[in-house]
Amino acid sequence: MPHTELTPDPIAFLRQQIRTVPDWPEPGVQFRDITPLLANPRAFRVLIDQFVHRYFDLRPDAIAGLDARGFIIGSVLAYELNVGFVPIRKKGKLPFTTVQETYELEYGSATVEMHTDAVKAGDRVLLIDDLIATGGTMMAGKRLLERLGAEVIEGAAIVDLPELGGSKRLRGGGLKVFSLVAFEGH
Repeated sequence: MPHTELTPDPIAFLRQQIRTVPDWPEPGVQFRDITPLLANPRAFRVLIDQFVHRYFDLRPDAIAGLDARGFIIGSVLAYELNVGFVPIRKKGKLPFTTVQETYELEYGSATVEMHTDAVKAGDRVLLIDDLIATGGTMMAGKRLLERLGAEVIEGAAIVDLPELGGSKRLRGGGLKVFSLVAFEGH
């Protein structure tokens, strides 16, 4: 499709750019790989435009991105909306005073953290990641932001895997959730 034509169905177009890798990282898992979407300049622009159009009038005070793919989308979206970007990192990656949140994984637990001065009380923050699976990472990010007094206006992702129950858990935990594409299966 030449670059001068409009994309008639941007969501279908984005869905086509997401590669499914069977049996990775373990047998039975259908891994949804967004790297082809990021590598295609047209698809990446369509992706960011979808989020910009959704959040332009909501005017968050900041975008918080979850380590690591949430950094890619979140920082570009923050730039486009002319707001700050807050990285929520895996434990041990930030140099200043942090607040931490530990959450459960299928086998064990993980911890994410952010700087204590990354947001202030009353800030309206959009939390973003590439994918919602079980919802644990996004819920941990929400708790961190709220602990510092921010209001998380929504949790956003490119892909939702509804069969894993994450978006349902997040909604049950009081977080509005938005995703562009849903894939059945793991």
